[in-house]
Amino acid sequence: MIRNFQAKLPTVAEDCWVDPTAVVIGDVVLEEGVSIWPNAVLRGDVQQIRAGRLTNLQDGVIVHVNQPSAAHPQGMPCRIGEEVTVGHRAILHACTVGNRVLVGMGAIVMDDVVVEDEVIIAAGSVVSPGKVLESGHLYVGAPARKVRPLTDEEREHLAESARFYRELAQDHRASG
Repeated sequence: MIRNFQAKLPTVAEDCWVDPTAVVIGDVVLEEGVSIWPNAVLRGDVQQIRAGRLTNLQDGVIVHVNQPSAAHPQGMPCRIGEEVTVGHRAILHACTVGNRVLVGMGAIVMDDVVVEDEVIIAAGSVVSPGKVLESGHLYVGAPARKVRPLTDEEREHLAESARFYRELAQDHRASG
């Protein structure tokens, strides 16, 4: 379901796929080739959510923003880069995610976090507010900690995952 909130209607590129059970509300921008899977919720009610080209937000993902505060008078948006894979039931809250990132299933990325390009956040990890995750590394745990550099194979997989989900979304879209 795609719906407006206070006269803000999501902007969805023509070739995106949004599953009918997903909910996309308010100030949300979905760029080319984005896919939103069953029961995902993107709630851009008090700030903007932007998902970059070929990003996939899998089943049950929650993406939200944060209201204005003394520290952030304009509120806090959620910015998701290009070719990002966000695994089932992960939560992104008022954070910035770079390009070619994998957020594992059930991971939680909190307010004011910056995830640089080419990062893997392991399933179930919790990234504490205000942290910066450095490009090219694997982060694991609660709280998430840097454990090692990514291998070349892992880096290649980041873009492959985005391409795979783009094709799968096209198949779902064609199936009606």
